[in-house]
Amino acid sequence: MDVNVFVLELMRALATIDLVGQIDLHADGPIAQGHLYVRQEVFVRFYFNQVTQTMAFALIKEHQRVWGIDQDSRRGWHLHPVENPTEHITIAPLSVADIAARLGEVLASLD
Repeated sequence: MDVNVFVLELMRALATIDLVGQIDLHADGPIAQGHLYVRQEVFVRFYFNQVTQTMAFALIKEHQRVWGIDQDSRRGWHLHPVENPTEHITIAPLSVADIAARLGEVLASLD
């Protein structure tokens, strides 16, 4: 996937999540990164590198990661579950739309 496809897929997928407010996205060459603001003290940090095919989504609440999905060359695709966000659970590859759908479910369950 290239950075343009990532950004397009991300914007389309986020449009389906009601709880996402402001989106701060920066693309510079092969890298796209930014934040999705949900409410005070709750946001999602995302990162994509076209060269390494690294992708990371981290839901942050009160300065702590509470959930995430990453793909990197060291650990492959993995989940940081809500129950234990420091854990790395191997998962099958996901599309950006699939990640956004899972994010929407997690956001809906936050107190």
